[in-house]
This record gives sequence, C-alpha cells and structure tokens, in this order.
Amino acid sequence: MQFIPAIDIKDGQCVRLRQGKMDDVTVFGDPVEVAGQWAEQGATRLHIVDLDGATAGEPVNLPVVADIAAAHPGLRIQIGGGIRHEGTVVKYLDAGVQWIILGTKVINEPHLLGDLCLEFPRHIIVGLDAVDGKVATDGWSKLSNHDLIDLAQHIEHDGAEAIIYTDIKRDGMMKGVNVEATRELAAAVHLPVFASGGITSLDDLKALKAVEDEGVAGAIMGRALYEGAFTLKQAFEVANS
Repeated sequence: MQFIPAIDIKDGQCVRLRQGKMDDVTVFGDPVEVAGQWAEQGATRLHIVDLDGATAGEPVNLPVVADIAAAHPGLRIQIGGGIRHEGTVVKYLDAGVQWIILGTKVINEPHLLGDLCLEFPRHIIVGLDAVDGKVATDGWSKLSNHDLIDLAQHIEHDGAEAIIYTDIKRDGMMKGVNVEATRELAAAVHLPVFASGGITSLDDLKALKAVEDEGVAGAIMGRALYEGAFTLKQAFEVANS
C-alpha cells in the first residue's frame, strides 16, 4: 500500500484548503522546500495539485512543478489541475512528471481520456471528486449528474492507470476518511484506487490498509500530515505492516 504526501500549489505556495474552498487557505511555504522535506523523510512519490490551474482551466504553476522535479529527482510525481490538452501532458512529462491526473475533462470531453491513454500508456490517472456518489467538476464548483461508480467503470475501459477518489465533504475537514465509499469504488473496478480527502489519523490509514485486498491501493495525505497528526515514518510503518 502506498501513502503519498500531497502538495497543493496556489500563488506559487504550498497550501491546504478546506473542502476545496479557495478562500479557506493555510499556507505551508515554498513547494520545492516542502517536497524536499518529504523526500528526506523517505517519500518516493508525491501528489501535486495546481489549484490555480484547476480554476483557470490551464496550468499556472508548471514552472514550480518543474523545479520540484529537477530539485528532487528521486520523487515520482503525479500532477493534476487544469490539464485539458495533449500539449500540456507532453510539457509535464518532459518536465519530469510521471503521471498526469485528469478530472473535469473526462466528463466534458469523454473521448479525450481514451486518446491520451493510447498516446501515453501507463501515464494517465483520473481524479474523481464526489459528493454523495455524484461527481463534481471544475475545481469542485459544479456537481454533475454522473454516478461515481458508472464513470469509474468507463474510465477503466478507456485505459486509465489508476483512480484517485476524493470525498469532498471530508477533504481538509479532519473528519476521517470515507473508507466504505472508497472500498465500494475499488471493488467495482480493477484499477488501483487511491483515497484522498479526510485522512485524520493513523487509524484512517489502518482502516484503508484493512481493505487493501479489495483494490484500495493507498491514500493521498494532506492536512493531517502537515499539522502533525502523524509522521510520514509512522504512515509508512502502517503501509508496510
């Protein structure tokens, strides 16, 4: 099981949001330095979100991501936020990113996912952000009519490498991860499913570890890690238990 530290970038800074609200921000410093801290503590994979890009519909912090990749070559990076075109995928891969995370575009232009999975096999991940089983789009600002499970199965058919599932109600709220919804999603597809949003304690990580055999591949860790609810070392101990 993989537990992956997250870096959300807004205005060139590493931040955390509550429920994706751009006006509820906590700043944690320079993203390159923060990435270095996680690397020093043993991280080999990093989850990055360009929050400005998610709102703008195009990458805004690509230079910062490139700086992280250059400064910390031992980190495998997955990046999401504002990725709408093949050209952007190429730029990120050229900058040293390993995985591209698509979101809104999967719904707005369904053919794009299949095309990119063919063009860049093993490099495309899809982020599904949902409220009560319905998928949200456009930086969480809109709620679609798409059912989470149905869309996940289409994503699998199109050839995605993995799914990152966020329960928006839990994100950044320190209320605990939605283990059951994550398990149900993972059981419905044959792709690795990573939980994101709501990780509060080591107990959440242990609960996810308990359903690893049902397809839950790991979790993205944000606010709890930054605020010291547990350490990266402790998370890795759970992952390897």
